[in-house]
Amino acid sequence: MLLQIPDLLSAQEVADVRRSLQEASWEDGRRTAGHQATRVKSNEQLALNDPTAKQIGDLILDRLGRTPLFIASALPLRVLHPRFNRYENSAAYGSHVDSGIFPIPGTALHVRSDISSTLFLSDPEDYEGGELVIEEPFGERRVKLPAGHLIVYPGNSLHHVTPVTSGVRFAAFFWTQSMIRDEQQRRTLLDLDLAIQTLSADHPGHSSIDGLTSVYHNLLRQWSET
Repeated sequence: MLLQIPDLLSAQEVADVRRSLQEASWEDGRRTAGHQATRVKSNEQLALNDPTAKQIGDLILDRLGRTPLFIASALPLRVLHPRFNRYENSAAYGSHVDSGIFPIPGTALHVRSDISSTLFLSDPEDYEGGELVIEEPFGERRVKLPAGHLIVYPGNSLHHVTPVTSGVRFAAFFWTQSMIRDEQQRRTLLDLDLAIQTLSADHPGHSSIDGLTSVYHNLLRQWSET
C-alpha cells in the first residue's frame, strides 16, 4: 500500500529544517549501507548521533503522533528515529530492498521494517531528478512530492532514487514496525476505519456505527502483535 500524507510539516517548519540541514556536517551515506547496498548507494547522510538529526527527528516523530492518517494506516508499534540524506552532483541510490530488521541505537530493541517512509524536505522545483521509484507488481510508481509531504510504502518494496542532476534533494527516511505484520490486513483495517469515519460524518448516530466499530476492534485484537 502506497499512501501520501500531505503537510506533515508546515512550510515554516520545512524552511527551518532545511536551514539546519544546509549547515549540518554530512558524511558518506555508504557508511550506513549494508553489503549489497554499498554497491549502488551514492549520497550523503547525517551521522546517527548528529545533534541536528536528533532535533529534527524528534520534531518529525511528534508530528507523526499527531497525524491520524499515519496512525490509522501504519498502526505503529515502534518507529525508528528518522534519518536524513542529501543528494546532489548526480548522486543516486540504485535498486535495493531495505534491511528487514534495524537495531534501535542505545537499546537492546529492534524495529522490523514493515513500513518504509520518506519525508521530502526539498520542493520538486529545487532539483532535477531525484525521484523515488517504487516497484509494484503492475509497474513502477515514481514519487516526487512537495516539501513537507510524506510517502508511506511497504518495507519489502524494491525501490531506487534516480540521479539528482542539478540542485539539492534533502529528505528524511525511517521505518515503522506495525502492530499488524500483514500488509493486506493493515489495508483492510484502514479501509474499515475510513468507512466508519465517513459514515459517522454523513450519518451521525447511525445504528451501524457501533457494530462496524466493534468489528474493527475485534479484527485489531485478533491480528495484532504487541
